[in-house]
Amino acid sequence: MACLANLKQDIKLLESTFPKDHERFQICSASVDELTCRFVGQNGEHFDIQANITETYPQTAPIWFSDSDDASLSAVIENMGDVPPHHFNIVSQVKMLVEGLCQLHDLPTGSELDVLEDALEKKGIPRRVAIEATESMSEEEEEEDEFHYDMEEETSGEQKAKEEVDGISVANLEVLEKLKQNQRQSYLKGSVTGSVQATDRLMKELRDIYKSESYKKEIYSVELVNDCLYDWNIRLKKVDQDSPLYADLQSFKEKEGRDFILLNFTFKDTFPFDPPFVRVISPVVSGGYVLGGGAICMELLTKQGWTSAYSIESVILQIAATLVKGKARIQFGATKTQYSLARAQQSFRSLVQIHEKNGWFTPPKEDG
Repeated sequence: MACLANLKQDIKLLESTFPKDHERFQICSASVDELTCRFVGQNGEHFDIQANITETYPQTAPIWFSDSDDASLSAVIENMGDVPPHHFNIVSQVKMLVEGLCQLHDLPTGSELDVLEDALEKKGIPRRVAIEATESMSEEEEEEDEFHYDMEEETSGEQKAKEEVDGISVANLEVLEKLKQNQRQSYLKGSVTGSVQATDRLMKELRDIYKSESYKKEIYSVELVNDCLYDWNIRLKKVDQDSPLYADLQSFKEKEGRDFILLNFTFKDTFPFDPPFVRVISPVVSGGYVLGGGAICMELLTKQGWTSAYSIESVILQIAATLVKGKARIQFGATKTQYSLARAQQSFRSLVQIHEKNGWFTPPKEDG
């Protein structure tokens, strides 16, 4: 409840700082679920940008996206999630977005950002410099952000250096290096899988996941099927502890020795412009918007609802929230062969056809 109250207060601050008639940046609409903004460029052109505020906020950053084809704008948006957790706050995110867009269009930021900065300082959120439009943080900025973590870490610097390099464990660095070697061999043999663009983005996604706090806290884990960068198995290990699904996972561990939901993500060579195909492999689940065969009913996973700005981690965490919201329950004793790739693909195709005709329905909040 405190988080919701803080979010509402932050939204009011943003609406008053950037009203609908602001000359540069406007909050067009806002709720605790989503934010719609408009940036006015140097020549008066409009760029509409949306943010989905998921149920895992503020543990995860809002998911930003835009329908614009502007590559520089996409670069700014993609960098929004590449920040430490204390900058997941919506005020901090909007501040970084305005800074990045103003820098992109060579425009002054204005005094409004001072208002946001004052609000963030009162919350104890440290200052952060503007997002670069075409490149990530400099080494000096990374060191500044890592300093805040070092203050909280009991592990000595030398010990951490042995365990991690650039925030990634040695074991996972070996995985990344092995993937690079495999790609080189494939190029030499002329048997390249996927596309250069999809491969580069997936490597970035995997590297970002290995760095993320959610991954390190074992909310989920990632395994590449047969070392294939285009085929991921995700073990979803932690969900809302107040949910029936959480209790089911505890029983699942006692009965079958497993305490996770196994998801499979498969990617096309058109990724990130097309979404991954996602299905539940095990256990069999009822509710939670899980279809026959294990496919998941989410607009985000369709071409209509997808945007290239989504990160794979944000998708994983949104699926976890959707399972809980849809009151998912494990079906103990269900036939394990009930789920298959063919059945999942067929049910998902049918789902997309239905929603293309009728649109997507969002149930009232009182219905969960």
